[in-house]
Amino acid sequence: MPALNRWSDADAAAAIAHYGAQGISDDLALRTYSARLLGADPELVLHGGGNTSVKTTAVGLLGETIPVLCVKGSGWDLATIEPPGHPAVRLEPLQALRALPALSDEAMVAAQRQNLIDPAAPNPSVEALLHAFLPHKFVDHTHSIALLALADQPDAEAICRAVYGDRVALVPYVMPGFDLALAAARAYEEAEVRARAAGVELEGMVLLQHGLFSFGATAKQSYERMIALVRQAEERIARARSAQPLSQPVAVPEPSAGAAAVLPILRGALARAADAEGAKARWLLALRGTPLALSVVNDPRLSDWARRGVATPDHVIRTKAFPLVLPPPPAAAAVAAAGPQAAADPKAAADPEALAGWAAAVEQALAAYIADYKAYFARQNARVGGIKKPLDPLPRLVAIPGLGLVGLGKSAAEAAVVADVAEAWAQTLLAAEAVGRFAPVNEADTFDMEYWSLEQAKLGKAAEKPLARQVVLVTGGAGAIGAATARAFAARGGEVAVLDRDAEAAATVAAGCGRHALGLACDLTDPAAVRAAVAAVAAHFGGLDIVVSNAGAAWTGAIAELPDADLRASFELNLFAHQAVAQAAVAVFRAQDSGNPAAAAARPLLGGQLLFNVSKQALNPGPNFGAYGIAKAALLALMRQYALEGGAEAIRANGINADRIRSGLLDDTMIRERSAARGVSEAVYMAGNLLGQEVRASDVAEAFVALALLERSTGALLTVDGGNVAGMVR
Repeated sequence: MPALNRWSDADAAAAIAHYGAQGISDDLALRTYSARLLGADPELVLHGGGNTSVKTTAVGLLGETIPVLCVKGSGWDLATIEPPGHPAVRLEPLQALRALPALSDEAMVAAQRQNLIDPAAPNPSVEALLHAFLPHKFVDHTHSIALLALADQPDAEAICRAVYGDRVALVPYVMPGFDLALAAARAYEEAEVRARAAGVELEGMVLLQHGLFSFGATAKQSYERMIALVRQAEERIARARSAQPLSQPVAVPEPSAGAAAVLPILRGALARAADAEGAKARWLLALRGTPLALSVVNDPRLSDWARRGVATPDHVIRTKAFPLVLPPPPAAAAVAAAGPQAAADPKAAADPEALAGWAAAVEQALAAYIADYKAYFARQNARVGGIKKPLDPLPRLVAIPGLGLVGLGKSAAEAAVVADVAEAWAQTLLAAEAVGRFAPVNEADTFDMEYWSLEQAKLGKAAEKPLARQVVLVTGGAGAIGAATARAFAARGGEVAVLDRDAEAAATVAAGCGRHALGLACDLTDPAAVRAAVAAVAAHFGGLDIVVSNAGAAWTGAIAELPDADLRASFELNLFAHQAVAQAAVAVFRAQDSGNPAAAAARPLLGGQLLFNVSKQALNPGPNFGAYGIAKAALLALMRQYALEGGAEAIRANGINADRIRSGLLDDTMIRERSAARGVSEAVYMAGNLLGQEVRASDVAEAFVALALLERSTGALLTVDGGNVAGMVR
């Protein structure tokens, strides 16, 4: 998509008015406005990349005017940046540093922090000195995909000079920091002389194999120069593509097994590899099967392309230096060939033997990747004097012919970021190949960036929540207990999928559980719909770890007169639906722990959890609730059967024995009728237990979370009823 000039004088004025009401200067208001314009375009800036600045003034404690550089701070994203995201640093002390012949990273960071106007502000960008050394008031820096397609070329300097003439300065690749700031300042001054001689104005600066700078006297001028420079790069790419002869169609692998069949196998292989390397086993996966991704993974040049490197050096902390390339998954087979766990779409299933062979190939490819990464680290660490400690050798990006690009992360959000960067890499690569040859920074420069402490600091090291990295599916998720349970698991770090008959309600609950939570409509009494829903969850997150099988409904009536249809309907929802969900989930659990024969012989690493909402009716049946209580008693037996048979596979099954919870089962009408029948108030009726307190849906939700955290418990029934002697487990 071509770069668009989104500047609006009216919006800029509105930003000045909005931020001015908060005491923010016009300069910083416009800096915020134009920075957000850049951050909103993923072809310019991705996930915290790029940086922007404005040279302005601040007022000191004594009322003195202080020249400052307001530059993007660490941890801020241009797409959502606010004025505090451009902390003010005293400008003159930064500019004075140019007289130094050298400056360590530690000293540079210390100097920047010492000169912050607000000592509590975030660290200024690692490229703050580059901004300070340039004379312009506004400076913008992006990692434009179109520009990188020109800058990542063996003859990038000649190509960029032909495109831009003397309107830009060209800077050979130098790692960010003080050395780059010096090199850029010198290149700028030399280019300014050439530009004046040529009768043109210097508008920007190309950092070869890195990115693009623009600058100007106003925010609008700098922004519009950025867009114009990017458009010129896009036009150069378009001319190259139009000049190419019609290419032969790429040999695309035949339709492969769907993501639901393939990704859990990959997730399990990653878990075993991580465990062997002392890393955390569970990973979230984000698949991009877009035409762009497929055009790269299905190309016969994939293996060569994968070894070329990242589009811009700072991407290495997201994707590592190169992706893991896997063989194409096996062709899809008929649903019948894959057994009862196959998804409704035939492409979601493949012949089990073929999948087992592919799983073994994944293990081999992953082992080779890890060995290759360790050799890369050894080579480069020796070059720098053996001072670095190795990061884990696992890939962060996987290329699967026939399926797409897969980002890996410790959360769904992180996996999605990697996938976004992967697509930017694919787009840059294809554009660069159209112009000439994609040739990004070399291995040594890539290593230096990957192991640069200032770059690693961007990732953060916050402690993970207790259920982080785990995928949780909640059925009946739009009801009172289901919604509370979904929120409780999300609060503990779980990645949540919400299933409910009501698609809109499921989506609403999912939205409250995080940006990457999934809401799906599903009729749980339809086994094919259940399999398809579980397959969708596995495809979305890469696998499944915990199922809260919660959905249920009550049919009332004396058992002797109960219509046969009511009893069967109760069993369909309160027993067979739970069985359908459990069967589909166990199939995913097993796929994750399948691996090759040698790995499968070991104790399963991921296993899984089945948590059932059993209800006190299974233990303490009530009159006229036979249809519900009998089905729930069968559900209790089902839970125990899964505990019995799943233990060897590390599959735990537990249940909740809850009573008298305000929900779809016990709605306001039923509460009113039951309390009236007993001659007590509704409050007294709801608190009719040993503790004398109403039990809430959130209490049940917390009990489900507690069971999930009890790693050595299976076959357990946890009571949540405030105390009911008749309902106690005997």
